[in-house]
Amino acid sequence: MTARDVGAATPASRRRPVAWAPRVLAALAVVASGVVHLVLWQQGYFTGMWLRPLFLAQGVGGVVLGVLLLVWRSPLPLLGAVAYGAATLGGFVVATSPLGLFGVRARWEGWAEWVSAVTELVAVVAALWALRRERP
Repeated sequence: MTARDVGAATPASRRRPVAWAPRVLAALAVVASGVVHLVLWQQGYFTGMWLRPLFLAQGVGGVVLGVLLLVWRSPLPLLGAVAYGAATLGGFVVATSPLGLFGVRARWEGWAEWVSAVTELVAVVAALWALRRERP
């Protein structure tokens, strides 16, 4: 029986390489997007609407995901960053359409909208870049 058979950690020489630059960029992007959502939640954005708790969840999720991208060397946080950025940006784009999203019509105006859009796009691109560089 070898060490590999009993679940011992893989030696450093056989570990998958970590693409730190795109991981850090993706982490900064999801944290920035999360902070924007937390600021909007704290300011009472969508006061009285069912969307307000979702802004809190989005903010906390972005911060947690940003930490996971840096401490967990799995591809799962990278996939999470792709999903986070794409879903958030996609939801906002749909909300800016004439029909809106669940009765909410947003506009491409203000610092929060643009910072979120840019950081979410950066999160998707950086996470895909890291996934590409880290694949076996």
